[in-house]
Amino acid sequence: MRFTSLVPGTGHFFCGSCIRDDTLGRALRGRGHQVDVVPLYLPLVLEDPHAQTNAVQMGGINLYLQQRSRLARYLPRWLRGALDRPGLLRWASRLGSLTNAADLGPMTLSMLQGADGNQAREVAGLIDHLRSTAPPDVLVLSNAMLTGVAPQLKRALGRPVIATLQGEAPFLDALPAPFSERAWAQLRANCRDIDAFVAVSEYYAGVMRDRLGVDDGRLHVIRNGIDLGDLMDDPPALAARQPQTVGYLARMCQDKGLTTLVDAFEQLVERAPDVRLHVAGVMLREDRPLVDALRRRLGDRAEFSPNLPRQDKLAFLRSLSVLSVPATYGESFGLYVLEALAAGVPVVQPRHGPFPELIEATGGGTLCAPDDPAALAAALERMLREPAEAQTLAAQGRGRVLEQFTADRMAREFEGLCRMIVDR
Repeated sequence: MRFTSLVPGTGHFFCGSCIRDDTLGRALRGRGHQVDVVPLYLPLVLEDPHAQTNAVQMGGINLYLQQRSRLARYLPRWLRGALDRPGLLRWASRLGSLTNAADLGPMTLSMLQGADGNQAREVAGLIDHLRSTAPPDVLVLSNAMLTGVAPQLKRALGRPVIATLQGEAPFLDALPAPFSERAWAQLRANCRDIDAFVAVSEYYAGVMRDRLGVDDGRLHVIRNGIDLGDLMDDPPALAARQPQTVGYLARMCQDKGLTTLVDAFEQLVERAPDVRLHVAGVMLREDRPLVDALRRRLGDRAEFSPNLPRQDKLAFLRSLSVLSVPATYGESFGLYVLEALAAGVPVVQPRHGPFPELIEATGGGTLCAPDDPAALAAALERMLREPAEAQTLAAQGRGRVLEQFTADRMAREFEGLCRMIVDR
C-alpha cells in the first residue's frame, strides 16, 4: 500500500507526536509499504539524524502572515517560496508565536475552516503538491486539527482519510475564549469527512468520543509502539545505577508536572539525602524562566539536560533508578513511559489520564494521587528503598514493552485497519 502522511513539524525541538508518526512510517516501510511524509508548517525534527524529509508545505510564516494581513494572501509565488525556506522556518519557530497555543486562537480556527479560512491559498498549494505526486491508497493526518483540509483532499484525490487522535484536547482547551469553544465546534463539523479515527490509547479514545461525538464504527484504538532497535541490549541492574536518581523526561513546563516533581523531590531528600534529580526533555524559550528558577532552588542536587539527541537520551534513561512525569492534565499517551520501561526503569505516574491503562498493561510501575507532591514523594521513596521490588517491576515492564508495544505491532494493526477501509 501507499500512504501519504501529513505531519506538522516543530522546527527546532523533538515532540512525542512527531516521534510516534515517524516510528509508524518507518515500521510501515519495514513491512513493505510506501510512505510519503509531507511536513506541514515547520521542518520536522526527528531522532534519526540521517532522516531525509520532504519540503515543508503550508509554511508557518506564510500561514501567520496570511492570518494577520489580507495583502499577504496575494504575495507572488516566488516570495511565498522564499518564506518557506527550512532555515528561515527554523528561526521563526524559536520565536514562540508560531507554536504557542495561547496566541493561536484565530489562526487555529481559521486552519480548521480549511478552504473557507484565511489560509485558503496555502490549502490550494498543498492540494496542487499532492496532485503532482503518486496518488496514495490512504491519506493519514497526524492529528485531528488537520481535518480542515480533509474535504479538499478527498475531492481532489478520491482517497480515504484517516486522522490520528493525539494531543488535540489539551491544545484546544488552552486556546483563549471564545476560540476554544468555536474550534471544538468546527472540529466536530469536520469529522464527517474522516473515514476513520485512530486514538493512541483507550483513555484518549473515550475523551475524544465524548468531545467529538464520533460513532464507534469510525473510532479505533491502536496503542503506540516504540522503536526498540537500540534498546534491545540488556540494561544495567537498578542496584548498579549509582547514585540513586529520579528522572523526568518531557517538556520542562508546569503542565507536565515538573514543579510537582520538584516539590516531591525536596520532600524525598529530607529522608534520602543522597538521591539526585535529573530532568531531561524539551525546553522552549518560554520555559527558561521556570527552569532557571528551579535550578537556583535545587542547586547541585539536580541536573537539567534540555533537548537531548536519541543516544544521549538512552544513556540518560539507563542512568535512572525511577522515572516520573506527573502531568497535571490528561495526556493522550506518554511515550516516555514506554521508553523508560524499555531501558529497565520503573515508573511512578499520577492516577489519571492514560497512566492507569499503561501501568496495568505493562506492570512496570506504580500510581499515586495526581497533583500531590507528598503522595509522589512517598511512592518514589518506596521505589528507592525496595530495590528488589523495583527491579521486579522494571523487568516485568521491559518484558511487556518488548512484546506488546513494538513499532511493528503498531504498524501491523494500522495496516489492517487501512486495508479494511480501502476494501469497503
